[in-house]
Amino acid sequence: MLSRLGKFIDIVNIRNRDEILNKTDIVGISTQKMFIETKANLTNVSTKNYKIVDEGEFAYVADTSRRGDKISLAFNNLGKKVLVSSISTVFRVIDESALLPEYLYIYFNRPEFDRIARFNSWGSARETFSWEDLCDLKIEIPSIEIQQKYVDVYKSLVLNQNVYENGLDDLKLTIDIFLESLKGKEKTKIGEFLEERTSKNEKLRYKFNSVVGVSKDKEIIKTKAKENNNDLSKYIIINKNDFVYNPRSANAIALNLKYNNALISWNNTAFYIKENHLKVLSPRYLNLWFSRDEYSRWAIYNSWGSSTEILPLSDIFDYEIHIPERHIQDAIVKIFDLYYQKSNLNKQLKITLKELSPILIKGATQESKGVIWCIINSQNQALKK
Repeated sequence: MLSRLGKFIDIVNIRNRDEILNKTDIVGISTQKMFIETKANLTNVSTKNYKIVDEGEFAYVADTSRRGDKISLAFNNLGKKVLVSSISTVFRVIDESALLPEYLYIYFNRPEFDRIARFNSWGSARETFSWEDLCDLKIEIPSIEIQQKYVDVYKSLVLNQNVYENGLDDLKLTIDIFLESLKGKEKTKIGEFLEERTSKNEKLRYKFNSVVGVSKDKEIIKTKAKENNNDLSKYIIINKNDFVYNPRSANAIALNLKYNNALISWNNTAFYIKENHLKVLSPRYLNLWFSRDEYSRWAIYNSWGSSTEILPLSDIFDYEIHIPERHIQDAIVKIFDLYYQKSNLNKQLKITLKELSPILIKGATQESKGVIWCIINSQNQALKK
């Protein structure tokens, strides 16, 4: 039987008036349904008006118009109290003997919930999914025993993913320690090893299906742009182990590891390590430096312009790095490759968790034992890869 969600939840409005929490406790709320490090500028900001989210409570942002058809919502399973902006709505489950907060969190993780929330958002300049709209949702509440069963399954999957992620942190620490160990040694400008790639597709030898771009994850991917009678003769031909970057988005830089004779838009710039320097500097090792947050900060800081900020290739050529012997570069690259592979698998595990949320809810409502076995088995197979 469907029940109105408002019967089971209650709004919470406890402010940090006594400043029992501080700025380090302030978090943001993501559309991935988790608390994240805040992006707000906290300089000279008082925490007194921030809302406290206790363990086991939820917080969400009612505004849905600028969030890609998703709603920012999170459940506090962090083991501590946190602070959220005063514009956020904080709520809790009234009676946990009737509805488990963790079960409700699984319910919120379903894409169907985002669709319902977006469909029921309203407003002119800014569309919102109000507290009243949330309370009006109809939800099927199985018995507490069935809820607990599926919550346990979900928790076991999350635990597996967290253990895997902790292993990633160890690999990342190894890489960072190595790079930090180079401090104090002489740095070299990378420009002496590099040359710009300028060969254009003037004879139209390569078609639109050869066009690639740079993703926000610093990877070369097939273009997502549509073919609109583009003049491909102006596009630049790149080879494997070429670097591509967008001067107007300095952080967008990647090493081409996949494609031979690919095309990049004339808006992008390509460069490569000269052949006679490959024994001194590895493309994969240089890419490791480009992948660091330190480089991203440097690139943004050194971009300049009025209406559009640009990072010239000459500035990249002036970037300085430590260059150890080639065999040492190759060793650290192997560790980075392992980190990269496991990082991608970890992303897939997180996607799997999102995809399993509707299955778990459906399984709970139908008491489907076969679904539980299928989920656990698929998760174990993924972790063995």
